Amino acid sequence: MEKIKVYVEVIARFTADGKLLPVAFTWEDGHRYEIDRIVRCQRCASRKAGGAGILYTCIVSGKECHLYYEENLQWFMERKSA
Repeated sequence: MEKIKVYVEVIARFTADGKLLPVAFTWEDGHRYEIDRIVRCQRCASRKAGGAGILYTCIVSGKECHLYYEENLQWFMERKSA
């Protein structure tokens, strides 16, 4: 199944040492999700939807999700095509 890139609005903060950390995101249906914690942060490319940047592996309501911060300064997530 093909993955579609979905650009999302993100609320993020910078730590005192300069790290960029997402706090919440708004999905394409307008629902806002709070990020419970960030499990991993690494430079990565989205091989399924395309794009490259920083991959944040996050826990939201007990489930793992992936949030990407692209080199073009936009945030996106992947969803399965219909």
